[in-house]
Amino acid sequence: MSTENESTDTVVVGRIGRPHGVRGQATVEVRTDDPDLRFAPGAVLLTDPPERGPLTIVDKRWHSGTLLLQLADPTGAVFDVRESVDALRNTLLLVPVADLPEIEEPDSYYDHQLVGLSARLTDGSVIGDITAVRHEAQDLLVVRRTGAPEALIPFVSAIVPTVDVAGGFVVIDPPEGLLDL
Repeated sequence: MSTENESTDTVVVGRIGRPHGVRGQATVEVRTDDPDLRFAPGAVLLTDPPERGPLTIVDKRWHSGTLLLQLADPTGAVFDVRESVDALRNTLLLVPVADLPEIEEPDSYYDHQLVGLSARLTDGSVIGDITAVRHEAQDLLVVRRTGAPEALIPFVSAIVPTVDVAGGFVVIDPPEGLLDL
């Protein structure tokens, strides 16, 4: 899955971290389940903030489980020193939603398909709207509730038995006390 950006026309596939070494490689926090496709040399990624990009992947390698990228700016100039890469720190790397392949697995969704859906209880009462999906030990739906703190709902079929993207809602069947946390 990829995580949602503020805009509904792009999704976040990574975030640039600290520089690695002195030759201009950047560490990347991967936020996609297909990093080999998204970060292939020659790929062009949009950025947030937009003035930092678009960025072109010049080279990619893995080091001790961390993705390292060599990047070039829109003019083709390669970021080849530590200081220039450090200026990109915390830049989000984005791809257009239109570039995402269709998901063929049932009950699988991109984050951007879930964000904005109404969260309802099994009796039909609305508890709020999904504002984000967190990918931690398990996927969590972040639900903004009116007059109550946001709720973190484990995104498992026992608790979220229905996802109706076309209808604009999910049904939540929370165990006792989940919404009181």
